[in-house]
Amino acid sequence: MNISVVGLGLIGGSMALSLKESGFADSVIGVDNKTEHVIKALELQLVDRVALLNDAIKQSDIIILAVPVDALVKLLPEVLNHVSENQVVIEVGSTKKPAVDSVRNHPNRGNFIATHPMAGTEFSGPEAAIRNLFDNKTCVLCDVQDSKPALVQMIEKMYTEGLKMRLTYLDSAAHDVHTAYISHISHICSFALAATVLEKEKDEESIFNLASSGFESTVRLAKSNPDTWIPIFRQNQDNIIDVLDEYINTLLKFKGLMLADGYDKFKDYLTQANDIKRILNK
Repeated sequence: MNISVVGLGLIGGSMALSLKESGFADSVIGVDNKTEHVIKALELQLVDRVALLNDAIKQSDIIILAVPVDALVKLLPEVLNHVSENQVVIEVGSTKKPAVDSVRNHPNRGNFIATHPMAGTEFSGPEAAIRNLFDNKTCVLCDVQDSKPALVQMIEKMYTEGLKMRLTYLDSAAHDVHTAYISHISHICSFALAATVLEKEKDEESIFNLASSGFESTVRLAKSNPDTWIPIFRQNQDNIIDVLDEYINTLLKFKGLMLADGYDKFKDYLTQANDIKRILNK
């Protein structure tokens, strides 16, 4: 099994490393348009060798596209132009519908599978790659009815055996709604809180000295790469704005209760929010 990973950042690099170490891939070829990423990926032994994109496609059974989602909608149709009958192309972006729409009528649509391994950190680049990043996490496969069944089975095996992930299935539109709620809003709120504190508190040493684990965990995602997240926010704008409206309304409700000294009602809302423990601790 020869696998090409296009985009040697956190997700692509971690997938390359895990697929090599699990033995699922006999050979992993790295592709990246940043020379420093290629050098670092080889240095860290994330990949076995590197190649130009067209050469990598020719040598691969599976081509994994792990590039920013704005680049993906341009790259995906081009890659599909060059695949043969039994090759499969997957992408691992945080939005799905724009990618799926970009190849909806492509003659090789059946050779493409939209996937989203739900794992990551706030760091980026090949040096951010982590062993076992995907273990026991969930991967979403989207619109699999439009892909060749044998290729779907191959990718299911890659995720479950090679990356040790659980699988769930959604259509691409539903995926983008769900990720707006459980991923994209978290990043926007983290960026917003970090920006608010930095604007209000000019004494950076005080922030460093007084920051507790609660603040640190809340703003952790604000360390994420804007080059990754701005395209995601743009592509999933409508869903994210809907979630933001609900979130802002909740914040205004909390503010109103504080101004009105309505702390008994405020406590009721916080108690309801505590129910998230029941869901997340399953």
